Amino acid sequence: MSSILTNTSAMNALATLRSVNKGLEDTQNRISTGKKINSAKDNAAYFSISESMNSDSGMYKSINEGLTLTKNSVSTARLGAESVKDLAQQFVERVSFAQGDAVDHDAVQKELDNIVTQIGTTIQQSTFNGDNMVNTTGAVSVVTGISRAGGSFQTTAITFNAVDLTAIQSALGAIDISDTTGSAGALANAMTTAEAQLATAIDNATSLGVAEKSLESQQNFLNKLTDKLDTGVGNMVDADMEQEAARLQSYQVQQQLATQSLSIANQGPQNLLSLFR
Repeated sequence: MSSILTNTSAMNALATLRSVNKGLEDTQNRISTGKKINSAKDNAAYFSISESMNSDSGMYKSINEGLTLTKNSVSTARLGAESVKDLAQQFVERVSFAQGDAVDHDAVQKELDNIVTQIGTTIQQSTFNGDNMVNTTGAVSVVTGISRAGGSFQTTAITFNAVDLTAIQSALGAIDISDTTGSAGALANAMTTAEAQLATAIDNATSLGVAEKSLESQQNFLNKLTDKLDTGVGNMVDADMEQEAARLQSYQVQQQLATQSLSIANQGPQNLLSLFR
């Protein structure tokens, strides 16, 4: 039965054309954005996971940038501590020299005073962006990342100790061997004090070196971690461009065929009218 009021063939062809146009539009959208999941309606689960992972990746990158500043401060402090260690070593050597007979203690004391002054200058200059970690004590805690273990959000941190090189300067500055009438015991005590401060300087430099290495290792880890997160997100939401290109050509052919089919179906009622002429 044919009808001029209800053209079933045209309706079916139109439905097919609409479906093809919708698929073509979605494919063109994936090609233009490079993503197969652009919103929650595309895939709610993947969208939720990818957005959370994108957020984590962004936080890791920001934390990594902050760690760069901290690492530079620690690196500067470590350089200062090593310089103070070298100067303390020179101080010990000059005090050791003063232990001998027929030594001009006043001249040696001037050398020691000069070394103490150099230590003070080094401490003042061992700053990065106004952050000085060599004239104070106490723990320094630095956020190194985040964790979602157990479904709860929390931060992770590295803790290390700042060092007080001014204490070394003060202890060495208190040593006075200029009194040539001083006893051998007094010179020996000066030697003991200088050696103890050298040991402290070595410990301080080592501590800061360990902290700097820990921060550097954490930064390397964060770089790799963000790469993995970005890759994981890409695997979930990025479009396969080769596949989309093939799908685009297929839809374009289907669109042409559906348009021709609709045109043919619309000619049906006209053919019926020819019967009444």
